[in-house]
Amino acid sequence: MTDEGRALLTVRERDILSGEADVSDNYRYKVQSIVRTRIRKHLGEDIEFLREFFPEVYDIAITEVCESDEP
Repeated sequence: MTDEGRALLTVRERDILSGEADVSDNYRYKVQSIVRTRIRKHLGEDIEFLREFFPEVYDIAITEVCESDEP
């Protein structure tokens, strides 16, 4: 792992969700559930935290998510 860490997904989660990792359907569902829960429960809290305490990164996050040309 790099010193940069992760944003929303770990490398392993990306491999599993993309189908590149050879895992059972049950494990893939578990990872989907974990990621879904992470987004629902924590993303908004983290964005609000950044808005209050680290506005520069808040602006970067909003730009990346809301103003990206990619779906």
